[in-house]
Order: sequence, then structure tokens, then C-alpha cells
Amino acid sequence: MRFCDECGSTMYAKGDAWVCRSCDSEEPRDSGDEAAMATRDAQRDDGAPAVADATDGSAETTREPCPADGCDGDRARYEMLPKPGGSYEVRLFTCVECGHKWRES
Repeated sequence: MRFCDECGSTMYAKGDAWVCRSCDSEEPRDSGDEAAMATRDAQRDDGAPAVADATDGSAETTREPCPADGCDGDRARYEMLPKPGGSYEVRLFTCVECGHKWRES
């Protein structure tokens, strides 16, 4: 991927030039620079990254009714997560009975 020197936006190849998607400035293409660029053909797919369960191992539970159909559980493990700006407003829940996960903002 190439970025515009003037505005920082991404550029695309058009003939013998790179053209900015935002300000339409052009830069000449250099085959030496392009040979060093990574392409999707050269990338490998390692699959989806592993995602940790934020409530896994949490000992804290709260009285919170499970929203899953058919579950009468009223206890859930939870963890508070920060939102941008430093306020802790997102809670992730996992039902103790059925393992259903949900969040509350």
C-alpha cells in the first residue's frame, strides 16, 4: 500500500503513476519500490486470531437474568471493560448456568 506524501491518504496505481484517492496528486511509479511491496499473493492466512474470553476465570458474579431462550439462570460472571476516554462502561457477562455471553454498555 502506498500513501500520499501531501495528505497521507492511500494511493492507487493508474498507468505509470500513483494517484491519491483524496487530493488526486500523482507520483511516478518506481518498479524497484513496487517489487519490495507485499502483495496479497505473498501473504499467508493463519486463520482467525484467538480471542480471550474476558469473563473466563472471573470469580465475580452478579444477579443478572440470562437473556438466552430456555435458560432460567439468574447469576452471571462479569468484567468491566474501558471505553475510549477512560470510563468503565461496558460489562461483559457470561451466564453461570448455560454459558451464554452478552454485553451491556
